[in-house]
Amino acid sequence: MTVHFIGAGPGAADLLTVRAVTLLRDSPVCLYAGTYLDPEVLAHCAPGTQLIDTQRLDLDQITAHLVRAHEAGKDVARLCSGDPSIYSALTEQTRRLDAHGVPWDITPGVPAYAAAAAVLGTELTIPEVVQSVVLTRTQARSTKMPEGEALANFAATGATLVLHLAITRIATLADELAEEYGPTCPVAVVYRASQPEQVVLRGTLADIAAQVESAGLRQAAVILVGRAMNIPATCAQSHLYDPARQRGE
Repeated sequence: MTVHFIGAGPGAADLLTVRAVTLLRDSPVCLYAGTYLDPEVLAHCAPGTQLIDTQRLDLDQITAHLVRAHEAGKDVARLCSGDPSIYSALTEQTRRLDAHGVPWDITPGVPAYAAAAAVLGTELTIPEVVQSVVLTRTQARSTKMPEGEALANFAATGATLVLHLAITRIATLADELAEEYGPTCPVAVVYRASQPEQVVLRGTLADIAAQVESAGLRQAAVILVGRAMNIPATCAQSHLYDPARQRGE
């Protein structure tokens, strides 16, 4: 058997890859994070699939379910919100599985920031405006951030900044970021991108915290900061499609 770590995307049932849907259909056990997923995602599972919500389980309890499935010879679909490559506790889980001799693989998914950008109808990189995207988070009641990864350091680059797991601290963060980006810098907050409960807020670093407070957002939201959130009417054209660029035959 194999434990399949599957990126469930932003939560919408129709934003999973074809491979993900196949694995969900063929795996007799499915572990999922109920906090972030639209229940319709689980409709891809076959009737009779053992469904286990992990939102109140710690990693050792999750591992115990995976090991038991392995001992029973059952494949497992381990759904991760967004893409498993960021903020999924993938490393901790796979190390535990390795210690138990349980095989695993990974199927990527649509990351939350990409789903948020799609909802906003914006490209996060604009020629001669911004060409870098920083994906990060902040520290509150969570894992300590590595030395050197201060938010101010990232903000100083002027890159499009995407903040995960930070919505409850947005007032403090907006004040901190305004020192580098300026208080009028455009900001967007997308809550549950692509799901029925989706909420989109647009503003500036000066007013976005008040909007978030008014909307009552406390989790499952992505914050996007930078000039790409307010694309100018005219901007430089990409060299890739420049008519003056010499192209191969």
